[in-house]
Amino acid sequence: MGNPVEQGGVNVSIENNIATIEFYHPLSNSLPGKVLQELANTITEEGNNDEVTVIILKSAGEKAFCAGASFDELISIDNLETGKIFFNGFANVINAARKCPKIIIGRVQGKAVGGGVGMASATDYCIATKFASVKLSELAIGIGPFVVGPAVERKIGTSAMSQLAINATEWQTAQWAKEKGLYSEVYDTTKEMDEAIAKLANTLANSNPEALQMLKKIFWEGTEHWDELLQKRATISGKLVLSDFTRDAINKFKKK
Repeated sequence: MGNPVEQGGVNVSIENNIATIEFYHPLSNSLPGKVLQELANTITEEGNNDEVTVIILKSAGEKAFCAGASFDELISIDNLETGKIFFNGFANVINAARKCPKIIIGRVQGKAVGGGVGMASATDYCIATKFASVKLSELAIGIGPFVVGPAVERKIGTSAMSQLAINATEWQTAQWAKEKGLYSEVYDTTKEMDEAIAKLANTLANSNPEALQMLKKIFWEGTEHWDELLQKRATISGKLVLSDFTRDAINKFKKK
């Protein structure tokens, strides 16, 4: 099988001006740096592809949408530079989605944790199933959702983001996430979710691409400083992950 961190990847398919970007990893779609970089690059490429009007962002499998960053990589961090690079993984994906000139529809079939919540927040219109509970578990291992924070807060507001960040061991339901504005629609089944996504994507694919690009730009006004902000946030997490407190917390977490 090899090293599980080495597995996973990103696939793209384009049909009727709709690009579907799918990421996957065998460990509950938790993403190592290599896959995060590939995902960020793919979002940027399809954003610049003239044949694409709209993007669907999804993960493979029936269960978790994304369990956050790779735990195996997290516990191997032993210096600040490696820590910064690690936490920049999701920062790069969020910034790629933010700067992508195409509308991105998120498809969330199951649980989203940490960076997975950040990724859902960075889409422009997110559709989920009732199984798509959310949790920001970072504080439970001695760090905090610093990198994903701006994306989550922009989407659901400071109050709801604080609730997720502080109550780090509790799941919030998909219905809760819909009430807070993270999900636009929640369906009982994957089939219903996929039908809704296909309908919206096809409508957008037949819309004026220029109008869509202008809308996207307006939605994200005021976030132009995020390249720098998310780098700073990655540094905060990179420092915290080296502390004895966090190391102990991660090792306890691993033994569970």
